[in-house]
Order: sequence, then C-alpha cells, then structure tokens
Amino acid sequence: MRIVDIREQTGALQTSMRNAFIDFSQMTVSLVAVVTDVVRDGKPVVGYGFNANGRYAQGGILRERLIPRILAADPDTLLDETGDNIDPFAVFGAMMTNEKPGGHGDRAIAVAALDMAVWDAVAKIAQVPLWKLLADRFNGGNADGRVLVYPGGGYYYPDGNLNKLRDEMQSYLDDGYTIVKMKIGAADLATDLKRIETVIDVVGGDGGRLAVDANGKFDLETAIAYAHGMKPYGLFWYEEAGDPLDYALQAELANHYEGPFATGENLFSHQDIRNLLRYGGLDPQKDWIMPDPALAMGLTEGLKIIDTAEAENWPRERIVLHGGTQLALAMSAGLQLGGTETYPLMFQPYGGFADDTPIENGFTTLPDLPGLGIEGKAKLYEVMKPLGE
Repeated sequence: MRIVDIREQTGALQTSMRNAFIDFSQMTVSLVAVVTDVVRDGKPVVGYGFNANGRYAQGGILRERLIPRILAADPDTLLDETGDNIDPFAVFGAMMTNEKPGGHGDRAIAVAALDMAVWDAVAKIAQVPLWKLLADRFNGGNADGRVLVYPGGGYYYPDGNLNKLRDEMQSYLDDGYTIVKMKIGAADLATDLKRIETVIDVVGGDGGRLAVDANGKFDLETAIAYAHGMKPYGLFWYEEAGDPLDYALQAELANHYEGPFATGENLFSHQDIRNLLRYGGLDPQKDWIMPDPALAMGLTEGLKIIDTAEAENWPRERIVLHGGTQLALAMSAGLQLGGTETYPLMFQPYGGFADDTPIENGFTTLPDLPGLGIEGKAKLYEVMKPLGE
C-alpha cells in the first residue's frame, strides 16, 4: 500500500469578523487531500486536512517542498512496522527533510495541514475514528466519552452593536454551551469593560462563565491596566494578553492578576511550549495552555507538545486545544486533555464539528465515523471532496 497522490488548494474563510489584530475577511486556508491505493467501498481511501484559522494558506511551501519530498520517498519507508498502514511519523520525517530546526513560522502551518490529512488517512485505513486510534496507540486504550467545549466568538462587529454581541452569546447558550469566549483589545479599556459586562449579563451574571482573549495585542502597561479593570469580574480566563513569545511579559502580568491565564495558540513547536512553561510564570493549578495542532505542525508535533508539557509537570487536564477543528476534538478525547475550542458560527465551513455532534451542558460526545469525521460535516466535505476525486 502507498500514498499515490497529494493535492492542495487554497480556500477562503467565510467571515467578516476582526479581533484586536486582524481582519479575517481576507484570510485564506490550505486544503490538502492525501490519496492512497487502499480501496474501501469501491473508492480509494483519502485523508483530508486543512490549517486552522488565523494564518494564511501555504500553497507554495506545500507544492514546492513538503509534498514533493513525500512523493519522492520510497513508499516502503512510509509504512508502519506491520506494512498495512502509513506511518505518520515517517511521513512527517520525509516532509521535514532538509529543513533547519527552529523558527518554524509559516512552515508550521503547511506541515499542520498535511499532517492532519495523513492522520485522517491512517485512521480511515484502520477503520476507526481518529480519537479511538489515538487512545489505543498512545493512551492505553483510555478515552473521554465527552469533551469540554467552548465557542470561540465575541468578535468586534463592524458597527460596534452590543445587541449583536448579546444575541451571538445567547445563541451559544441556547446551543448547549456553558462557557463562552469574547475578544478584547480592539477598543479602549472602557469600551471593552462595557462589552464584558454585557456578556456577563447574558450568561447570568457569572463572570466565571466568560473567557476573554486579547490576541497578543497589549504591551505590559496595557495588559496590567486590563488586569486591574477585569479583576472584579472573576473571569474564566484572561487569554494571550501580550506577544506570545514575550514570556517575561506573561510572567510579570502574573504579579498583577490572580485569575486564570490561557496562552499558547501561537506557539508552533514543543520547544516553544517548553520555554513558555519554564519562563512564562504560569501556574499548573489554575492556568491553561492552548496549543493549536492545526497550526503547530499537526498531531505529530502535538504529541511531542503533550509529552513536553508533562515533563514540565503540566497536567493534561490543563491543556485545552485551540482552533475549533475536528482534529482538536479527536485529540482532546483520545488523549484525555482538558477540552477544546470550537467555532459554531465563525470560520465556516471549517469551524465546528460533525453536523450531528450534540452540545449538552458544555460538553460534546464523539462521532463514530472513521478518521476525523470530515465526511460528517456536510458543508466542509462539499469543499474537501473534489480534492480527493
């Protein structure tokens, strides 16, 4: 058995929202299909992948470097020890041949999209959901039957309409979520505090049901000012206040804010996560790290990130994956992490889970579809399917 073709194309995010830093209306995404010679129901098994929102499509890196290396490799070297399935670690090694270590940048996004497609194919060939494959291979067969999820949202509307913000948050509660997240940092502190109070009112007056995300916008002075302003609310967490690589800022901020922090979505390697845990002043008893496997070189690197976190005495239950993808859901369940973000409204058709995935009291259950379950999300599969045909 072998990989017979790898295809990629650029897709667009269907959103007009913005956060503290960027306007998503021009954002693109890389779509990847890994075609194998394994046949199921008269059709070749195809693995699908894409990168998470927040970074642009990386077609050049995929076409010029990563894909040719895999297709040029001896097919036998890309198989696992049984010879009956693809070895995703071998494929990862092939695509990273002749790449210098460190400074991953946009390379990480290209690798993540391709790596996702490989793992989707591997689980489909094994005829099991990816979450189960992960549990069996890496977690002693243990998996969580339900996963904590929260909706990423609360973006800035073009007209600053608080009623639209209120309606959006109420829709999440109506859908079964109990914790919601909103953006801060694209307005002044007074305006953002008013927005926060609006959402707290929607969630029943409990600030512990609201997380806020500054998307790395603040310098230290502004981050501290927001910390003091938000302290009375008792928020679920204060996310990515400053530049994601400014560990000193994060550590100093911890001296001014006793509530939970969350960060890590823009760290693209296990080495960066290790430095965050060593030098960022985070507390494993109250804070959260939130790597995004669909940006940070995929599931293969994600396994290293989890191992690295545990080596730094960071518990798995304090890892909540960012990105809102079906990959993050599978990893959260099969590796028993703390949960995952999702995008029920934003970044369609890529955000959110399979169409029949229920949300009840802030938790979701797992699909039985083989692989990632992309085929169970109709609008996403409509976009991805032509790549595999």
